[in-house]
Amino acid sequence: MDIIYSWFQQLNETTGINLPVFYNTFDRERFFSGLLVTIQLSVLSLIASVVIGVVGAWLQGSKLVWTRRIVQAYIQFFRNTPPLVQMYFFFFGLSALLPTVENEFGFQQPILGSFAWACISLSFFAGAFNVEIFRSGIEAVPETTREAAESLGYSRLGAYIHVILPLAFRVCLPALNNNLVNLVKTTTLAYAIAVPELLYVSGQIWSDYANVPEMMTLLLLIYVGLVGIVVLGMNRWERAMRLPGYGT
Repeated sequence: MDIIYSWFQQLNETTGINLPVFYNTFDRERFFSGLLVTIQLSVLSLIASVVIGVVGAWLQGSKLVWTRRIVQAYIQFFRNTPPLVQMYFFFFGLSALLPTVENEFGFQQPILGSFAWACISLSFFAGAFNVEIFRSGIEAVPETTREAAESLGYSRLGAYIHVILPLAFRVCLPALNNNLVNLVKTTTLAYAIAVPELLYVSGQIWSDYANVPEMMTLLLLIYVGLVGIVVLGMNRWERAMRLPGYGT
């Protein structure tokens, strides 16, 4: 590794291309700390948004009209407002209404930090789209399949979990893939509420070294890699779950 560190340091001295994250220990640690926060934020938001989508799609088929209206109101609210505004609403608006707790220095602090609010905001935002994606997949399952499950003694919830949802999942995976990729890219908005994710720490580094072009190029390549991993994983999952007669 010392050879790599020396090479990037020499590159800076000879060409002016300055990437301190590769040769300065302090910058490298805070840069990879930001990368880790971005990955954690992405993974937690992805999982939570899929759970919201699955539960919301099931509730949309409820016989109770007010349940369906509440789900529809949630979808319309989060789908038709900017994600950055939603994040500000959660962090500056809703957070101020919640009780505070005392930290180790004796000061009052919000019960949830910026990372938690970013995760909640992004999950609800992507979850609203996931509800509609799962709903479209559920509606693609033939009615005769539902009737067959019920004739075998499944309850509505049992038929949904064991029969309908596995089939609907195969249908909606391509659309789900697109939404989850958008979610990974949207994690950069957490910068606005001071979550120390990748864009945030990159901004600190280029403020210290005035090396904006180098850091922006590196940042872009890392996000291409992160999104590529998500797309590759989803495509492999899609091929593994493909069944004749369902999906593409």
